[in-house]
Amino acid sequence: MARRALVLVEGHRSIGLLYVKAAQGLGLHPITLSADPAQYHYLAAEKLEAIRVDTDNLDTLIRECSRLRATYDIAGITGFSGLDESIYATVAKLCRHFDLPGPNPASIERCGDKFVQRHFLAEAGVPMPAYRLAADTTEVESSAAEIGLPVIVKPAVGSGSNGVRLCCNVDELAEHTTYLLGEKHIWRSAPRILVEEFARGRQYSAYTMGNEVIGICAANFGALPHFVYHNFSFPALLTEDEQERIADASMSCLRALGLGWGPAHIEFRWTKRGPVVIEVNPRIPGGTTPRLVQLACGIDLITEHIKLVIGEEWDLRRRHSCTAGARFLVPDRDGILDWIGGDDRAAAVPGVAEVKLYVEPKTPIVRNDDYRDIIGHVIAISPSLAETEAIAQRAVDLISWSITPFSDLGEQDQSAARLPVRAGGASEEVIVAVHQCN
Repeated sequence: MARRALVLVEGHRSIGLLYVKAAQGLGLHPITLSADPAQYHYLAAEKLEAIRVDTDNLDTLIRECSRLRATYDIAGITGFSGLDESIYATVAKLCRHFDLPGPNPASIERCGDKFVQRHFLAEAGVPMPAYRLAADTTEVESSAAEIGLPVIVKPAVGSGSNGVRLCCNVDELAEHTTYLLGEKHIWRSAPRILVEEFARGRQYSAYTMGNEVIGICAANFGALPHFVYHNFSFPALLTEDEQERIADASMSCLRALGLGWGPAHIEFRWTKRGPVVIEVNPRIPGGTTPRLVQLACGIDLITEHIKLVIGEEWDLRRRHSCTAGARFLVPDRDGILDWIGGDDRAAAVPGVAEVKLYVEPKTPIVRNDDYRDIIGHVIAISPSLAETEAIAQRAVDLISWSITPFSDLGEQDQSAARLPVRAGGASEEVIVAVHQCN
């Protein structure tokens, strides 16, 4: 009998190994298809099967999966996006081609484009910020004038807060538009910029699987004008009415976009008019989210997702009820990381479930003002939100580091420190400036 395999299209730096371990726990052989397997260090470290293939080419992926079927019983196919959300649509098309369980490709594609997504949500009457689509500086300026400053300016396609900024005045608007349309921001297609009303209020994310809301997470960002996460707490401390309204809005989003198969997370701001939708993502979030959910209520999002992918019955029953929280470590400057430590002492704090550092000494630190800025995290758990936050703070206070700014290095050291691309999970503590909109 052929060995049952789970095909993973691309990997993921924060949750890829969790998928591999969960697949193995279900008796599956994980096989990763990637344009560059070397970027996922766990593949080599765990001696996992990985095949180099052009994951942007659907026909090439179909041929590779067909070849694998001669050796394996492919039980399911899933994958990860990185910064390219189109991978999810490709995975959906692969599942459909091989008659395997998977989401509707059209639904995934309409989620990947934030403007198209907004159109479908607006048609369904889902509450959202005002928005406009722009292709050049003139259109960005006119869109901002119609909506009224401050506005959020971001790429219509992208993830991880990449290229997202709050613009409070015309100078900031011009500066960020120039950045997005210049050579530093990478576009995979023609530039399309979304200009949105700045929805003021508390940030929440609803995690769903199928047509069920698993729970709602509260989140905080670091200093504006960028949107780098500072902390998460799960489940969020909400009134019954707030919880019901966010859950109802979540179901409205899934219906409007034709989702309802597999995982999704929906970002909200709680404003004066209640919850407004920031965006819908048809996937499990990376970073600390799967760990927080499992610690707080005993649901293993990744294992249950894989069960769905291979056509087995899933189980979303809660085993217990606690509050889990994540605090993220984010540097306040660019430069060379001289040292970082205190993680062992932080891990020993009662109630701390996990401490991870993403970088090592002598690493060049270059802030991108998005998820890549995070250099580590602390996860704490307790029966209450207040206690969880206190535990996490005690642990974070024990972690410290030193960064020598590039300007303080000699010319030879500066040239030797040209920066590798780093990818982490989220963000924390050393925030030295507060951006205010008048």
